[in-house]
Formats: sequence, C-alpha cells, structure tokens
Amino acid sequence: MTQTLPVLVSGGGIGGLAAALALVRQGFQVQVFEQAPQIGEIGAGIQLGPNAFHAFDALGIGEKARSRAVYTDYMVMHDALDEYQVGKIPTGEAFLKRFGNPYAVIHRVDIHTSLLEGAQETGKVEFLTSTRIERVEQSADSVTVFDQNGKSYTGVALIGADGGKSVVRTQYVNDPPRITGHVVYRAVIDKKDFPENLRWNAASIWVGPNCHLVHYPLRGGEQYNVVVTFHSRNKEEWGVTDGSKEEVQSYFQGICPKARQLIDLPKTWRRWATADREPIDTWVFGRATILGDAAHPTTQYMAQGACMALEDAVTLGEALRVHHNDWTKALALYQQSRVARTARIVLSGREMGRLYHAKGVERLVRNSLWKGRSAERFYDAMEWLYGWNVGNCLAT
Repeated sequence: MTQTLPVLVSGGGIGGLAAALALVRQGFQVQVFEQAPQIGEIGAGIQLGPNAFHAFDALGIGEKARSRAVYTDYMVMHDALDEYQVGKIPTGEAFLKRFGNPYAVIHRVDIHTSLLEGAQETGKVEFLTSTRIERVEQSADSVTVFDQNGKSYTGVALIGADGGKSVVRTQYVNDPPRITGHVVYRAVIDKKDFPENLRWNAASIWVGPNCHLVHYPLRGGEQYNVVVTFHSRNKEEWGVTDGSKEEVQSYFQGICPKARQLIDLPKTWRRWATADREPIDTWVFGRATILGDAAHPTTQYMAQGACMALEDAVTLGEALRVHHNDWTKALALYQQSRVARTARIVLSGREMGRLYHAKGVERLVRNSLWKGRSAERFYDAMEWLYGWNVGNCLAT
C-alpha cells in the first residue's frame, strides 16, 4: 500500500513547493496542503545567493527563476549616520566564476510562481487549499494528518513546511519562539517614485544605531524593494500587521538625509515583528520531518531564509535518491546534513543583527572591520555559504 501513497506536504509556500518538486523528481506523488484560499505568496523582495540558483537548477526550474531575477553588480554597506562606506563586494564576473552562479534579487512572488509552475507542469502534485493541518498520527508505514474540519489524509511520509509557527513542529517539539524585539517594515516602490541618487544596481544596506535600511531593484529595475528595521520601544508579539508611517519615522531621527529618503517613500507599509527559535538537533519524528522556517526560523540578517528552505528541499530529495527512497535512512541523512548548517544561519543572523545595529565604540569597530579587504578575501569568507550545491549537500 505504501508504494501507492502520496507524500504529504503541509504548507504551500516556497519551502513546501520546493519539497514537492524534489519529491516528484524521486518518483513520488505529492499532496500539498495550504491553509490560504489559494496557493500564492505575499511579501516583497528577497535576495538570492548562488546557493539558491544551484537549488533552482536541481529542482528543474533554473531558467524560470533566472528570467525573473535582477542581477546585482555589487553588495554595499554604508554607515547610516555619516554615509561612510563600510564594505563593498563586487558580484559580477569574478563572483560568478568563483561560485558558479550569480547573486540576484527577486520578488518573493516571482520565486513562488516559478516553483508553482514547475510543480503544476509535473502533473504529480495535488493542491488542497483552505486546508489547515492541525494534527498528525502515525503507524509503522504511513502518516495520517487531520485538517480543521476533521478530514483525514494518509501518506507515506509528512513534510512539515508550514512556516515559523509550524503545527507539525508544535506537535513534536513545542518549543517557544524567541521574540527579538526587532520590527521590520517592508514596501515596494515604483521606479518613478524612487530617488535617482539611490537607484543602484546593488543589494544596499545602511546600518545605524539600533536600526538599518535596505534597498535594491526588482522586476527589471521597474520597482525597488525597501526594508527598514528597528529595535522596538514596545513589547512585541510575533506577527504581521499593517504599519504606520509615523512609527517608522519616529525611529530614524539621527540618520543622514540620503538614507532618510527611504523612510519617506512608501504610502503603505507591512509590519513584521520578528522572532526566531533556538536551533534543534532533531527534525525527524517517525515518518514526519520539518523543512524551511518550520525547522529553522531565523531573523532576516543573513538574507538566507528562502535559500535555506530551497537547500532543505534539494537535500531531502538527494537523501531519498541515494537511499533508494528508504524513508528511515533518507530522513536520518537529511537531518544529519542540514542541522548544523541551518543552525549556523540562525546564530549568524543574531550576530549580524548586532553588527548592523552597533552604536558607540562598537560602531567604530564595525566600520573598520573590512577596511582594504579585497574581493577575493570577501569571497573566501563566503565560501561556506555560497559554495553549497547539489553535489556536496549530503553529509559524508
């Protein structure tokens, strides 16, 4: 019977769709459960390292994703108080040669669309919308999930790709989130409304005391992504709400006029009160496992949340391939291959947030960290992150 059962995937976001594609490539039928009324994505822009493009290629949607991305010339960090250039990393030909794939920025919707098209084209992925998985039961050779209406679905395995507030993780781990107190505002601005003196083809960050601002182009440069982050004065609860222009402006009093333009642009903002969780070393619970933000919710400071979900999916597929679809062995290898790497992202994100938001003497130290550093030395420091690919993704 288990040979004919589908694999169940809870969550129709980037991680869930990537997992579905990876599973289809190993010969499985897949059912994807999404609590929203339609399969879709919200949010704004995200950054894609070379590791993301390696994952896209492994999932068979490399060309779709490439056609929707904007390829940057460099990454740059400025001090938001005095415009000092802290560091600049070229992401052109030398970067491409070193890592085998580019650095790019893209709208979340465009990644999601690429994955969704790929999944639909296989004819082996069934989507069940308005369906929230609330409980999991297991037998020796199958998993049954129950939705909000009590309806049951049985599969050979369950992939919990149901986000930072994962029901699957809650059932098996039930660990508390770590509320950061950092609030992120995101908006997308049309090119005509974006300041000419900031229209750089770059992933750009302005770092200030207890705050930072990010901007980069989207959709062929016709739009710009704007992200501002600050330490909230208030006790925050993890979640997304509509933001207020007045709140944003109240947190950026001391920054230079050039960077300050960014917070005056958006007419509407979405407000994220952020959280992560302590890394855990057990992701496998019988025939159920977790993936993406369900496994390793992180802050945004490493710009790797979606990239890690894509890597997870590819690694799961590869683990199944080398173990000939033996779920017990494959899930053990998947866990072994991913725990330390994703924990490094979570923990590095915390440290990067401290670096971005430095003040006083710490700010001076940060501003001197990369003085005179060559592109090659930057690339060496990034090798652990951007050097990932389908050929080296499994633990040895």
